[in-house]
Amino acid sequence: MEWETVIGLEIHAQLATKSKIFSGASTAYGAAPNTQACAIDLGLPGVLPVLNRDAVRMAAMLGLAIGAEVARRSVFARKNYFYPDLPKGYQISQYELPVVQKGQLTIDLDDGSSKVIGITRAHLEEDAGKSLHEDFHGRSGIDLNRAGTPLLEIVSEPDMRSAKEAVAYMKKLHQLVVYLGICDGNMQEGSFRCDANVSVRPKGEPKLGTRAELKNLNSFRFVERAIEFEIERQIDLIESGGKVVQETRLYDPDKGETRSMRGKEEANDYRYFPDPDLLPLVLDDAFIDAARAALPELPDVKKQRFTAQYGLSAYDAGVLTTSRGLADHYEATVAALGGEPKLCANWVMGDFSAFLNKDNRDIADSPVSATQLAGLLRRIQDRTISGKIAKEVFEAMWAGEGDADAIIEKRGLRQITDTSAIEKVIDDVIAANPEQLAQYRAGKDKLFGFFVGQVMKLSKGKANPQQVNDLLMEKLKA
Repeated sequence: MEWETVIGLEIHAQLATKSKIFSGASTAYGAAPNTQACAIDLGLPGVLPVLNRDAVRMAAMLGLAIGAEVARRSVFARKNYFYPDLPKGYQISQYELPVVQKGQLTIDLDDGSSKVIGITRAHLEEDAGKSLHEDFHGRSGIDLNRAGTPLLEIVSEPDMRSAKEAVAYMKKLHQLVVYLGICDGNMQEGSFRCDANVSVRPKGEPKLGTRAELKNLNSFRFVERAIEFEIERQIDLIESGGKVVQETRLYDPDKGETRSMRGKEEANDYRYFPDPDLLPLVLDDAFIDAARAALPELPDVKKQRFTAQYGLSAYDAGVLTTSRGLADHYEATVAALGGEPKLCANWVMGDFSAFLNKDNRDIADSPVSATQLAGLLRRIQDRTISGKIAKEVFEAMWAGEGDADAIIEKRGLRQITDTSAIEKVIDDVIAANPEQLAQYRAGKDKLFGFFVGQVMKLSKGKANPQQVNDLLMEKLKA
């Protein structure tokens, strides 16, 4: 039997506010346990929550960016459940009337096609604390610093049909929230995490199968592996005569498998009701217009502009617009150089990005500015140095040795463009390799590369490559 997979994702994006969603406590990451949880976050008697306006603004920005309806009126509810890291016994969330509804996101697939994924809703809620199970000698510790941190839960339609589609959607949404500046996207710190609902059904069957929820996946790799394992598990279970149970499961990355955590709750298990301490959230046109005005140029729009304005391929434009920082650095480099968009693209995507990754640096911390990079590329442009020598210069710039011109002069790296000087090097190489010369003239054309390499080696990489090729071709014919 052929099986079809049905996947929907619930993404939790931690909003980049300085304070929590209903209190003034700090959201800074890394503080000592239980030092950033105030009486409001803990729901102590007599306290009242006050909604963080900035969190609402960020939710509205996301809604506008995905073409969704930003609700003029939404309601906060209490979601009741009991867990050690939720001392109030309930979580403030949104249920029947969320702040964002009916959006969509277009993802690019491996075969070059695209697919639209529906987004059912995005609602504001507070995060719970964190249970710690290591280093407590058989006990658990509770850190409530995260309690009350603002979350935007983004719920997709069940439109994905493979683990790869799910990862493509998750990556696209991750890129978007970081572009918008509403989430730092740090998955290791839990700022962006995912619950995946996975089910299978016979191909052509309109009715959905019983789903399992895979909880708290915090890397793209884990999402893909967990979904792939779950698909196989469900198919094997059904084909062997078993029945899939609706439940919440955890992914164990060490074993590469999912395991049952608890039975899946339904909405009525949470006994939702409007929070009596919070009035309905009402947004006027001025608030939504201000959120719209704060939107940056979005990734898909920027990508299209890069192909049109700079003549880049769709691939190059896609890589350069992966992040706002990278795109800005590229455009600043082109502007400083006064053109050569393809040369700039090659260097920003190549050596510049490679050194950032090697040192695990943010673009803002790069030791080579866009102006400095343009200065290096200008020396390739005017043939002061070759592309190969430029790599040596860039490495020195990255190490803080100065700008390109200073390094070129200090190391004596100027390219040899004097024809007579290059001819002398070629003559020396030919004289030193009579056997290879005879073989080349006998028809072994591949030896031309050997002679080029010897010339470049003897000139310590300084000879102009194009001149070497042209002059060498003439000399070897003689």
